[in-house]
Amino acid sequence: MTIDKNALGFGDVARAAYACDPWESRGRLYPEGDSLTRSTFQRDRDRIIHTTAFRRLKHKTQVFIAQDGDHYRTRLTHTIEVAQVARSLARALRLDEDLAEGVALVHDFGHTPFGHTGEDALHEKMAAFGGFDHNAQSLRIVTKLERRYAEFDGINLTWEALEGLVKHNGPLADATGAGLDGPIPQPILDYSERHDLWLQTHASLEAQVAAIADDIAYNTHDIDDGLRSGYLTFEMLEEVPFLHALMTEVGNRYPGLEASRFTNEIMRRQITAMVEDVIAVSQANLKALKPASADEVRHAGRTFASFSPEMSEIDRQIKKLLFTHIYRHPDIMEIRKGAAQIVTDLFDAYIADPTLVGDQPWTDSIAELTPAQLARNVADYLAGMTDTYAYNTHRRLFDHTPELR
Repeated sequence: MTIDKNALGFGDVARAAYACDPWESRGRLYPEGDSLTRSTFQRDRDRIIHTTAFRRLKHKTQVFIAQDGDHYRTRLTHTIEVAQVARSLARALRLDEDLAEGVALVHDFGHTPFGHTGEDALHEKMAAFGGFDHNAQSLRIVTKLERRYAEFDGINLTWEALEGLVKHNGPLADATGAGLDGPIPQPILDYSERHDLWLQTHASLEAQVAAIADDIAYNTHDIDDGLRSGYLTFEMLEEVPFLHALMTEVGNRYPGLEASRFTNEIMRRQITAMVEDVIAVSQANLKALKPASADEVRHAGRTFASFSPEMSEIDRQIKKLLFTHIYRHPDIMEIRKGAAQIVTDLFDAYIADPTLVGDQPWTDSIAELTPAQLARNVADYLAGMTDTYAYNTHRRLFDHTPELR
């Protein structure tokens, strides 16, 4: 028996003219035939989920490290929540849901152990060799470091998925090719020379909704985790009028509700308000500019998927709340100090003696590597570590390892 492609339902999706069309993709660096059962962007999403990098996210820090408890978000659960919000936004705006979900699922691949603390420490150690950037590292993972296929390194994602990965937060270069926020990370420049990712333009609307979904997800779940940890209290939430109003609404409707349910009722209302705000703003922008294709979105010179001015102010207030009471809390800062020490010590140890690396990550013979190549290979290896692996490795190599709780 053979598959009837016309009966599979791919053509039933009512995508808007400005959405990315999987059947009109700019293709992959290494050309491949089409699948009989999945669209091009579905295959991207599926490949992302089956990577080693995706599985490692379950043991990488979001805010609270694994030792703090099983119920806190990790990079993996954060990523899944971002993908859910991105897909909801994509459906409402008649975009390609699979592409939006794929960009959301891959957006944190390049994060080091211990979250942004590990990234900052690794960036400092790599300063003489082009620095370290988690978006650029995500690109290295999916184009080089994942080795699953016989015919190519990486997972050979489509141009649209890679563009979304690299530019979901906006263009990287101005019209002259100069970096907008400092030098463009070298791994991105190197790949774009082979497979031009249009670094001067905005990304597709699918990538834009993945980016704003990231903000919505962590603004909400970091409050949830903060309340669970005790670093936040309901009284502290009253510092943000928007959250105070949500608590008043829930309290009036459900008097005496237990704390866990009360928290969830606040969070679900917060997500709904933010999602609906982004949809309304995006629809207004689309109505005003009337892009007739995905490329017109890229060349519009602005972001379509964003918060309204009112919600942007709420977003700013929530971030201030989180920075004040969680991210910059003395206890968290002390843990971050220890985590940075672990990453720094491991980097120095591997540079001094690359043979300490048990599972060879080297792309070339160690003896043939320049100092810059050696440092990049060490950075690749360290960035791939989970929190627990980095912690245990440090305990094995050093006499004293900082306590991370």
